[in-house]
Amino acid sequence: MLYLITGGSASGKSEYAEAVAQRRRSSLGEGAGLYYLAAMYPEGAEARERIARHQKMRAGKGFHTLECYTGLARLRGQVPAGSALLLECMSNLLANEMYRREGSLGVRPEGGLSRLERTAEEIILEPLFEMAEGSEWVVVTNEVFSDGVRYDRETDRYCRILAYINRRLAERAHSVVEVAASVPFPVKGELP
Repeated sequence: MLYLITGGSASGKSEYAEAVAQRRRSSLGEGAGLYYLAAMYPEGAEARERIARHQKMRAGKGFHTLECYTGLARLRGQVPAGSALLLECMSNLLANEMYRREGSLGVRPEGGLSRLERTAEEIILEPLFEMAEGSEWVVVTNEVFSDGVRYDRETDRYCRILAYINRRLAERAHSVVEVAASVPFPVKGELP
């Protein structure tokens, strides 16, 4: 099953998502794996600080961490079916695919939105949906377009692709939850 957790920055969504992943693992029974797919690239002091905070938050909770900055499909076969997985977070994974040299989306001015959507389907959504079969996936993402800010063209393009991915995830998700001030609100389905 797929669970989508969204919210603004520092909303408490990561802590909530960790608890959901742990509960989903418990529902799978004895011997089920618990994986944390870390997508934030450790570039710069602020990123390293956030990564350290998240590592401290999940210490002792039984997560096996796999770094996944780009190329989600390469995880096929690395995580056994019947596991619980937490992808933290889709926003970082997309940014890496769009802006890091090793990324597959490689945004260029000539790249239209529909081309990027098709590529996002191929390199992010299709592998995720395939790997989610028989496992419990918790995906964290960020709320976009609710701040009322007008962005430059490139940032707007990133937000539009993230919104597209979020919509596709929400369509397939068993449950969608928005977290605000550490309080989860069900958007689709029940609270996991």
